Amino acid sequence: MAHEHKLEIFRGLVKFKSNTQKIWGVLIFLALITAVEVILGIYKPESFMAKFLGMKLLNWVFIILTIVKAYYITWDFMHMRDETKALRRMVVWTSIFLICYLIFILLQEGGYIESVYSNGYVKKDF
Repeated sequence: MAHEHKLEIFRGLVKFKSNTQKIWGVLIFLALITAVEVILGIYKPESFMAKFLGMKLLNWVFIILTIVKAYYITWDFMHMRDETKALRRMVVWTSIFLICYLIFILLQEGGYIESVYSNGYVKKDF
């Protein structure tokens, strides 16, 4: 028995006639997010240079856009939308927990290293 995949994205707002069209639609969406990331990385607008929760707002935008891309790749290309609700929740919530935990670790360690360098306690550059 062949399984029919859903040919829509954005919760049914955009519908496609074939899998090939859907792949191109998802590719264009991911390319647009990547283009926004690249443009923000090149120009670095001053409005995004303010500090928010220990990091520049621009860094938070990059983290959020990267999570959106990872979620969408998992949702469409790994066919999570066709799985049971319990499996989807298990994969998504575990990933969200791990991402938040890694961000916390990076912020804590980065803050420690920055304080060591700014207070002048470093005798030897490592």
